[in-house]
Amino acid sequence: MFSIGLTGGIGSGKSTVADLFAARGVPLIDADLIAHQITAPGGVAMPLIAGEFGDGFIAADGSLDRAKMRALVFADDTAKARLEGIVHPLIRAETERQRLAAQGAYHIVVVPLLVESGEWASRVSRVLVVDCPVETQIARVMRRNGFTREQVLAIMAKQASREARLAAADDIVINNEIATRDALAQQVDALHARYLSLASA
Repeated sequence: MFSIGLTGGIGSGKSTVADLFAARGVPLIDADLIAHQITAPGGVAMPLIAGEFGDGFIAADGSLDRAKMRALVFADDTAKARLEGIVHPLIRAETERQRLAAQGAYHIVVVPLLVESGEWASRVSRVLVVDCPVETQIARVMRRNGFTREQVLAIMAKQASREARLAAADDIVINNEIATRDALAQQVDALHARYLSLASA
């Protein structure tokens, strides 16, 4: 089962690159999407989260109160570990289910915290990093999310450094401030051809 682990820091353009692969018929398995599904109303993680953290972290619709939980885990590493202890095994199980069901020569698993987790590199055939300069990341997230520079830096401080991601990469897509969608598509085309070749070898 030939698989690619796709990752990158916040604002790097992971979703754009993932969409370009999907447009070429590559199955995508998105760990973030799975995380949202299991913490949505009726999600399998919700009774466990309520039991661990209390009903105060459950929104009126029965989903996870993301803003409240985000504030807690940013301030308290033990709370972060408790939350991860609940959601990570569920995400892993659903990811594996989708990987086994995936059709095609290869598939891509989109994992924002692939490098940070320390386990994904051994579970995929290759690691693909979407890379851009740190200042480009900051500007994109400020523009997209309306965050202050300090808020973006606080998020980035919880993620692996650019250098650590690049050190873990087998392949790199460059998505800097001058990269056009056509330039990204050309990089994806080259990688897609390479992955098809490797998968058939």
